[in-house]
Amino acid sequence: MSNESSRNTAGERTRNLFGRDRALIGMIHVGALPGTPRHELPLERLLATAAAEAATLQDAGFDALMIENMHDVPYLRRRVGPEIVASMSILARGIRETIDLPLGVQVLAGANREALAVAHAAGASWIRAEGFAYAAVADEGLLEEADAGPLLRYRRSIEADEVAILADVCKKHSAHAITADVPFEEQVATLEFMGADGVVVTGGATGSPTDRDQLVLARKAGTLPVIVGSGACPDSIGDLLDHADAVIVGSSIKVDGHWSNPIDPDRARAIVEAARNRHP
Repeated sequence: MSNESSRNTAGERTRNLFGRDRALIGMIHVGALPGTPRHELPLERLLATAAAEAATLQDAGFDALMIENMHDVPYLRRRVGPEIVASMSILARGIRETIDLPLGVQVLAGANREALAVAHAAGASWIRAEGFAYAAVADEGLLEEADAGPLLRYRRSIEADEVAILADVCKKHSAHAITADVPFEEQVATLEFMGADGVVVTGGATGSPTDRDQLVLARKAGTLPVIVGSGACPDSIGDLLDHADAVIVGSSIKVDGHWSNPIDPDRARAIVEAARNRHP
């Protein structure tokens, strides 16, 4: 398939997922959930805060939203308890009932089956999946089994085929020496071969810039939408959208640009304005 045809296919898939091509996805880092080391606030407070941040992002002009349990640090590897699934389902459903934007779900770390169950129950449109293909060594330990086979079978078994899977390539906060002999573009192509619906390209850590060259390679490797997963800011957003179909924005829209702080409405509007000035 030619690059132009590939781009058209990815653009159509992006519009179906996020409502428009060159989409902006605002990240909501929900507060620490019950049972985790930093949990303090009742679920009702967590929902009120998450819903307020969703409204702020909608008012700022974001195209889609995503929720993630990043405050649950330190994370468990691949599996979380039913209290996390229940809490995330309540939060996701609460946002879906108040905000008319596409919604995605990620459950850390690499708890992709749980994220899929949450998304299906709450009416969310996609999940972000770590460890979909290949092995890596993450903060939480060795992710030794690729999740594609079990996850796609689970999706079919619960009749959740409408929930898309956006898969990270060379997941951030991880070491990739195990797969160092596999070229980046081949890893992207493998994600498509194994059934992912989009590929997420990131820097090495939360808030770290995404390498433009890797975006170019990801675009050439197949027909999947290419999504930036870290490091976007007003100065870089236009250039990132020149090479990607969508950008997930988290740290730069927070107070002082730090992921753990509340969303800053001015920062959120600034990144939307910068993106639309480049890509109306």
